[in-house]
Amino acid sequence: MTPPAAQKAIETLPRELRERLAALRRAIHQDPELAFKETRTAEKLEAALAECGVTDVRRVADTGLVARVRGTRAGAPVVAIRGDIDALPIKEETGLPFASRNEGLMHACGHDVHATWAVGAAALLVRRPAEGDVLVVLQPAEEVGRGAAAVLESGALNDATAIFGAHVDRRFELGQVVADTGPLAASADTFDIELVGQGAHAARPHEARDPIVGAAALVTAIQTIVARRLNPATPGVVTVGRIAAGNAPNVIPDRATLSGTIRAVDPASRKLMHDELRHLAHAVAEAHGLGARVEMPEGTPPLVNVEPAVSQAREAVSRMLGNDALVPLGFLNLAGEDFAYYLERMPGCFLRVGAREPGGQVTPAHSPRFYAAEESIYIGSAVLAECARVATAR
Repeated sequence: MTPPAAQKAIETLPRELRERLAALRRAIHQDPELAFKETRTAEKLEAALAECGVTDVRRVADTGLVARVRGTRAGAPVVAIRGDIDALPIKEETGLPFASRNEGLMHACGHDVHATWAVGAAALLVRRPAEGDVLVVLQPAEEVGRGAAAVLESGALNDATAIFGAHVDRRFELGQVVADTGPLAASADTFDIELVGQGAHAARPHEARDPIVGAAALVTAIQTIVARRLNPATPGVVTVGRIAAGNAPNVIPDRATLSGTIRAVDPASRKLMHDELRHLAHAVAEAHGLGARVEMPEGTPPLVNVEPAVSQAREAVSRMLGNDALVPLGFLNLAGEDFAYYLERMPGCFLRVGAREPGGQVTPAHSPRFYAAEESIYIGSAVLAECARVATAR
């Protein structure tokens, strides 16, 4: 049974709107598309916006949309709300009647819901506008960390003064919402290190400069970055996820490669871990008579919720669901989220919206069995629309 406060928020959406949103979510879920290939998804969303009375829609970032819902007061702040729309290369195992029809693709991270509740928020804002204009962003390519930057580069959000977004989360029940200040996700950078030595017969190792031995030493040394260089009070991760070297058991190869990820929650620790990894790679390589090539492309930055947007979001949640709906995240999240790019340009708040039906199992995102309870669509719609109303009234 849906908690009473959640049911009250759900009923702020007329029944016919709830039915349309449920049908939209199911249509998107059945037809998942990968990053920057969301052409059919964008068509469905544009049609749904038009049905809600939103016709000021701009195509951005190849397959994204930005819709403008007019406010009631000239000169009031313009704010944005964002829903991401891309899927993942995962084979669905939910058994849902509206499961993916596209082999090997699935909405395993809830973006079908995020896209739908952004449309739902737009519909609610048409019915009861905010004081200022609201830009409804339907963003492609979050899963590859490039969609938010592409939307910003389009200039479509140049007049926005704040932005709000949310993610479904089955760790929380329907009616629970996280709107915390501070870091909510980490930077998500990668690294590739190639150690170059000299190959030889495995029976004559003295004739080689063995990159495998160097790689083993480097993996061990990397563990000291977090353990000995980073302040223990500051979260951070440096993980080697892949090592590759050699093709035969009796041959010492001439090179070895290591790849992995670096996660940080603030710019200073992010820089420190990058600098230390680069230094260790070259120092360990030199100690073993090897050369080192290091590449560390930056991914998404840390996602840090800031005031006054957090207070505005919390007020919106309290209005829709009551004060008891606000719950702490309760753990440190070092996953990446490209909503962080928006927060480098403007203040904002990224929420977690409970998507687990009472008594349901906690299912992690990116799992082949992940799904979000349908009622979370309506809660997300109501909360995000109210975020816009609160933020433009200040």
